[in-house]
Amino acid sequence: MTPPVPGRDRRRPGRSAGFTVLAVTTVVMTASASAPSPMYPLYRERWGFSLTMVTVVFAVYVVGLLGALLTLGSLGDRLGRRPVLVAALLLAAVGTAVLWTANGVPSLVVARVVQGVATGTATSGLAAGLVEFSPARRPHAGTTVTAVGTNAGLAAGAAVAGLLAQFVPRPDRYAFSVLTVVLLVLAVLVLRIPETAVPRAGSPAGSLRASLRGSLRASLRPRVRVPRGARHRFLAAVPALVAGWAVTGLFLALTPSLVSGVLHVTWGAAGGLDIALLFLAGAVGGMWSVRRTTRSATLLGAAFLALGAAGLAAAVASASPVAFWCGTVPAGLGAGLTFNGHLGAIAETTTADSRSQAFSAVYVVSYLALSLPSLAAGFLMPSWGLRTTSFVSIGCVGALSLTALVHAGRRRPPTGIDTRTPLSNRTGEPPCKPSPSRTATPASADSP
Repeated sequence: MTPPVPGRDRRRPGRSAGFTVLAVTTVVMTASASAPSPMYPLYRERWGFSLTMVTVVFAVYVVGLLGALLTLGSLGDRLGRRPVLVAALLLAAVGTAVLWTANGVPSLVVARVVQGVATGTATSGLAAGLVEFSPARRPHAGTTVTAVGTNAGLAAGAAVAGLLAQFVPRPDRYAFSVLTVVLLVLAVLVLRIPETAVPRAGSPAGSLRASLRGSLRASLRPRVRVPRGARHRFLAAVPALVAGWAVTGLFLALTPSLVSGVLHVTWGAAGGLDIALLFLAGAVGGMWSVRRTTRSATLLGAAFLALGAAGLAAAVASASPVAFWCGTVPAGLGAGLTFNGHLGAIAETTTADSRSQAFSAVYVVSYLALSLPSLAAGFLMPSWGLRTTSFVSIGCVGALSLTALVHAGRRRPPTGIDTRTPLSNRTGEPPCKPSPSRTATPASADSP
């Protein structure tokens, strides 16, 4: 991480304040993403659309998110974290404002696309910024807060929205008006934190604008690229990432309808609270992974995912809400263990020059796994029905989890890495170690 320029950033908050602001931003951004899910049954009743349209609305969010990750995911490495995050927060506020005033399915679709673009723009920059603001004595803190904060935000958004849907006549107006204001406040706070990814020195000041234009054009070309040093870790992470995020997509897209239509739970907040339970368990799994090696976290996480899938399948087969809760907890633990373990391992092999790019690739795989199974389920429901479709979807998650378990069991750690040492202690230096080419005085935006 590049230190603040002496004499220039004296009025700016320090590293710890920057870490806190980015942690809160992570929670709020993900909360705004999950808040619409418990309200889908209300939207269906209000505007009369099908369950298939619910999965389409969920999918367009992911399409916007993936488009932003592919084109804007590494922009923070080139232009700096602050301007990219501020723009993303303002765009997210536009999305919640549209949800606040939505009057039909077109408004819902537009809002979800805007939210997806905002989340995709912010995701990798937030993860990279948290790594770079991590305390020197706790280098794992950034990736842990990324995983735990993501799950905590998703849980909070779903739980609060679910409770509002039960007790408030127009829950969308309450939830999205507050989120809009909070996102705008966070945009102001992010503008004040220190920059951690400054352009390289060496270019004349007069060429800065041209360099920025060239850098922006280069960033906007859709691509997914994993830095060479992180490729082994990235490929090893794919099976577990797909399994964990597939079950997450199933919950976000179908759980409120599944709880009421298959499990016959009529309490309106139940769907949102079930989603919250999954993500709370994911947060616990993320914290649990900190003191485990990547291989250990993946093995344990994949086993929990398989166990959770078995519990969820049993719940759908028997229409048992209790069995559904019992399957939700291990599924969430498994998703949190695998995601945070792999995110920390990839962070170790990247620098500030390439961290956003590597995290973008991780999230592209994750969100494809989040959306494609759910979208497929939406198109199968008219002919198969909600119960059969849910059962098949959960079975696919179980198969993916077993694949990840076998893969993790066969994989051997890279040469030179002591698997007996916890992830957070494998290196004596924090993952935000400054790149030798970075200096305190920015003069060019043309970073690789």
